[in-house]
Amino acid sequence: MPLVQFNYLFIIGTIFSFLDAWNIGANDVSNAWSAAVASRSIEYVHAMMVAAVMEFSGAVGVGSRVADTIRTKIVDTEQFRDSPAVLMLGMVCAVIASSVYLTFATKIGLPVSTTHSLLGGVIGFGIAALGVNGIQWVRPGGGLQAINSGVVQVFMAWILAPVLAGVIASIIFLITKYAVLLRENPVMKGLFLVPVYFAVTASLIVMLLVWKGGSYEINLTDTEIPIVIVLVGIGFGALVAIFFVPWLYRVIIKEDWQLRFYEIYKGPFLLRRGEVPPAPANYQSRIRDYYEGHATRQDLDDRRDNLKSEDGVFVGDKEAIEPPQRKSLVGPKPDGPWYSSAALIWYCRWAVLHGVDQDVVGHQSSKGGGLASGNVDDMHARATRFDNRVEYLYSFLQIMTSAAASFTHGANDVSNAIGPYATIFQIWKDGRLPGNDEAEVPLWILIFGGLGICLGLWTYGYNIMRNLGNKITLNSPSRGFSMELGSAFTVIMATRLSLPVSTTQVITGATVGVGLCNGDLKSINWKMIAWIYAGWFITLPSAALISGSLMSFVLNAPRWLAV
Repeated sequence: MPLVQFNYLFIIGTIFSFLDAWNIGANDVSNAWSAAVASRSIEYVHAMMVAAVMEFSGAVGVGSRVADTIRTKIVDTEQFRDSPAVLMLGMVCAVIASSVYLTFATKIGLPVSTTHSLLGGVIGFGIAALGVNGIQWVRPGGGLQAINSGVVQVFMAWILAPVLAGVIASIIFLITKYAVLLRENPVMKGLFLVPVYFAVTASLIVMLLVWKGGSYEINLTDTEIPIVIVLVGIGFGALVAIFFVPWLYRVIIKEDWQLRFYEIYKGPFLLRRGEVPPAPANYQSRIRDYYEGHATRQDLDDRRDNLKSEDGVFVGDKEAIEPPQRKSLVGPKPDGPWYSSAALIWYCRWAVLHGVDQDVVGHQSSKGGGLASGNVDDMHARATRFDNRVEYLYSFLQIMTSAAASFTHGANDVSNAIGPYATIFQIWKDGRLPGNDEAEVPLWILIFGGLGICLGLWTYGYNIMRNLGNKITLNSPSRGFSMELGSAFTVIMATRLSLPVSTTQVITGATVGVGLCNGDLKSINWKMIAWIYAGWFITLPSAALISGSLMSFVLNAPRWLAV
């Protein structure tokens, strides 16, 4: 029967679970999209549109439906069989701790592991309720199983995730660099390799869906799965070679300004189009300057020369390279009283668009400032510039990998918010612990979590996004694609080896790995890396302290009995 006497716990749990989902969207959106936005492969507002669709689809369509309250098996829930309300209280404390800590981290622009924040909340209430011995620190038995459950998994992730991702991403970028970017006629080399890149990326997406996805059933044998993965990749690569490559050839090599994107379906017939007439004077090329607003070494030298005093003494580097101007979606506030129709419309537009009406790329400069920013212009000047026409090829691949990562994140990380909430709801509704055959999460809870994630990334994701990307190292589509493909490889390898990794740690490691390929340690902002790494260390103990304190206060609070 429902635990009506604990309605207040259910209401509090609902509020903070939604706040937790909101923070997961706001903090983790950078994992999939920071490199794509920083490299200008996609505008920030468009990235958030795609992210919202992919995250919600992943969360609701194939999200984890198993209400395993502690996915990492930190606390044995069977110990609460006779007191289910205590477990309900513990889950409320855990989600309060996780959401409060994440709110603080997101506010100061600190990318952290949302999985580890929830894990810390669970450890905290577990110690308060069961004592230190009630926590599974290391799983007995040794081998890989000893490090893929229990608290030790967090410490292993700090080492394994960034190093592995950095190595793989740097290998991918070095192959790209020396096979395409630094070769003669790099555009044609890139066109030949585009189908291969798309084939590999498609195969990795299928791997993510098969091995890392939600609870959907895969009715394939262990032998059939690799065959399907390879065939899907080959099939997708063939479609790209037949239809997309001719379109790219006409756009990049022939500079066919009349060709529209929807004409891709014409495939090989595009090669038979006639000569391209001169473009009108106001025509803006599809191929943008992906390095616009980032200082080169010559820019810095010229600027320093201009800053010398008349007697030749250097007076300092005061001004940063101006980022390109952008048009605001919200626009200036109209004159007149707040209740006028024009003002009310502006307020509505601001409420809906303020979160995506942000100059994320412009903020990723020395002028943008912020904690641990360092001299971003000097860092960018140390990175090699590649042909913008070749970078244009990789922008499509980068958007594809970002969308796939966003879908997978929604499918997997939504359980960080709805896992505890599902337990809170089921105990409140039934008055007992749910059995194994009752572990399916109701659809409305998945929608609840998916909406929270989308709202978070749409309204506040920019606060993390502007602290990543170009503030760690200079991004471009070819670099960003290598980072994201390396991250995907790492997640897949970790999944097959049953090793837990955080997407935040994976993308950070991949970014550093690709940055090191510049051959200059100063091309990476080590202050920002240290800032991010510090966030990983304090996440678990901070959330555990908040959760444990709340649980202890409630369990041991004196009670007033009125006579």
